[in-house]
Amino acid sequence: MPTCAPLVLFPTFTFAVFFFVVFTGHVLLRGIPVAWKTAMIVASFVFYGWLDWGFTALLALSIIGNAGAAHLVHRATRFRTPIVAASVAANLGVLGYFKYYGFLLESLNDLLPSANLPFVETVLPLGISFFTFQALSYVIDVHRRKIEPASIIDVAVYLSFFPQLVAGPIVRATELLPQLKREIPDRVPASEAVWLIGRGLFKKVVIASYLAESVVDPVFNAPEAASSGEAFLAMYAFAIQIYADFSGYTDIAIGLALLLGFRFPQNFDNPYRSLSVQDFWRRWHMTLSRWLRDYLYIPLGGNRGSQLATYRNLFATMLLGGLWHGASWTFVVWGAVHGLALAVERLWTAVRTPADGPQRAPRPALAPLRWLATFHVVCIAWVLFHADTFGLASTFLSRLVANEWTTGRTPLIENPVVPVLVVIGALAVQFLPRNIPQLFHQLNGRIAPSIQGLVLGVWIAFIVAISPEVLPFIYFQF
Repeated sequence: MPTCAPLVLFPTFTFAVFFFVVFTGHVLLRGIPVAWKTAMIVASFVFYGWLDWGFTALLALSIIGNAGAAHLVHRATRFRTPIVAASVAANLGVLGYFKYYGFLLESLNDLLPSANLPFVETVLPLGISFFTFQALSYVIDVHRRKIEPASIIDVAVYLSFFPQLVAGPIVRATELLPQLKREIPDRVPASEAVWLIGRGLFKKVVIASYLAESVVDPVFNAPEAASSGEAFLAMYAFAIQIYADFSGYTDIAIGLALLLGFRFPQNFDNPYRSLSVQDFWRRWHMTLSRWLRDYLYIPLGGNRGSQLATYRNLFATMLLGGLWHGASWTFVVWGAVHGLALAVERLWTAVRTPADGPQRAPRPALAPLRWLATFHVVCIAWVLFHADTFGLASTFLSRLVANEWTTGRTPLIENPVVPVLVVIGALAVQFLPRNIPQLFHQLNGRIAPSIQGLVLGVWIAFIVAISPEVLPFIYFQF
């Protein structure tokens, strides 16, 4: 993954200045739609091009190509399916070249050493998976008659909108384009936006960065030197780190969009309180889960066929979902673990359900055991997600079962008490009542906007004062 420029990272002074300029322009131009959209496109291209201006050419081609494809699909009376198929193939071809070309050649050379296929170094454009999936959903939804094709300027705003450009959430055209057609509101839910931005900054800058530097990186970088206790703590800490990192980014992105007058779909819903792997995927990266369901699982046949076909479709969907996350066999196996778990859960439900009777609800007394099993399936799979190679993953997993609680070497984790408390606290927050954010919004909504801004500024200063170095968001590489 390329090193991220400061502008691309939300929790930086550079981005704060950038957003202040963008927000000022937003306030001045929101009554002039064309001017506002043009300004937002320029700002988004500056944001995306800050790291590498060459990436903006790819984004521009995606906008022009998919806007044209949508209009062709909509107007065509014949050959609509071949047109949309060609568009899908072109999008996936570009994604495949930048993301999977090297992986494919490396795998083929390992399989056929005598082939010695030439390797060309490619740089992965930031967030290419996210804006490609949004482009695919737009063209496919036009083909399905779920939405009318939009103007080129609206498509440009939709695909380049900077709050979600590089790491989601995956916003569909049916969710954002209708908002672009209405008048941009002059009153926004500022209290909700402040809550989301403040919460997201704390998750990312404090929780995720602290766990990465104090626990996850030291243990995952040298798993052979870890005790069993350190391995378990690192596994749990990474589960919290990746959640705090990604959901923190999503919170900030949704909050920024709210300040600009747009509402993005929710992307996380306390996933670590899930009682099944199926429930986990209804709560984790929800926009990706729904995308895979609607544009991959259901077209494959969904659950409309036999039980065996349903298991195959589940497994294939999660396998491809794993590959979407990264060009590595460890990601493929990570997806396979989740696909297998989903198939086993569905099989267990089918076995417990009488052929001529209603489905039996799980017994409440078993809820703690179901939570424990689900959480550990997810955590063990995260080891594969984090590890660069199967060798590292195997070494790490072997330390979990080694039953060696001391190694006689210098501990990899200097002070385990604090990270243990952070992990326990982060898990406990998952089980808080859902109405707490609403209560905060109600209380915060009674405060003058100037005071809300001051409180957010103080909160940001506090976070900066206690936080370690701000690391790139994990999902930037996808």
